[in-house]
Amino acid sequence: MDVIETGLAGVMRVVPKRFGDARGWFSETFRADALARAGIACAFVQDNQSFSAPEGTIRGLHFQVAPQPQAKLVRVLAGAILDVAVDLRRDSATYGRHVAVRLDAEGGEQLFIPHGFAHGFCTLTPDTMVAYKVDAYYSPAHDRALAWDDPEVGIAWPVPPGAAILSDKDRAAPRLADLGPVF
Repeated sequence: MDVIETGLAGVMRVVPKRFGDARGWFSETFRADALARAGIACAFVQDNQSFSAPEGTIRGLHFQVAPQPQAKLVRVLAGAILDVAVDLRRDSATYGRHVAVRLDAEGGEQLFIPHGFAHGFCTLTPDTMVAYKVDAYYSPAHDRALAWDDPEVGIAWPVPPGAAILSDKDRAAPRLADLGPVF
């Protein structure tokens, strides 16, 4: 598997190799030793999966604060997404900046998001299924969100604001300027 740095320190694209023949293909989608050699040494403890029926569904931008921050390893099982990580580390030179990567089931590429980042995605196709590993259990007391459409962050979502399909939680999330120090 190849691990490729993005424009934000710690956020990495993970590209598992596929071995194909007339039957289809095989791939190791998770291998702790290979990821550790690339600097990703998380002990993942929970697998999550989401299904979004309509194209244009935005989930996020979510994160958990200490003592339960979550690193994530995200992949698409069906369909395609624009996957986004936003740096929330106050002492980082890239605070408030984001990286956006297209992930799809066909390519099998993954995105690793370390502690200190908000994460979200927009579905690019109908019937999209996303799976991700996390290194801390979900904790409602530590769960937070950042406004998906914050102009200070400036994410170019592939859906017009009025057409985005959002949860009530995501619609009411605060902007970066209103978050205060979270990491």
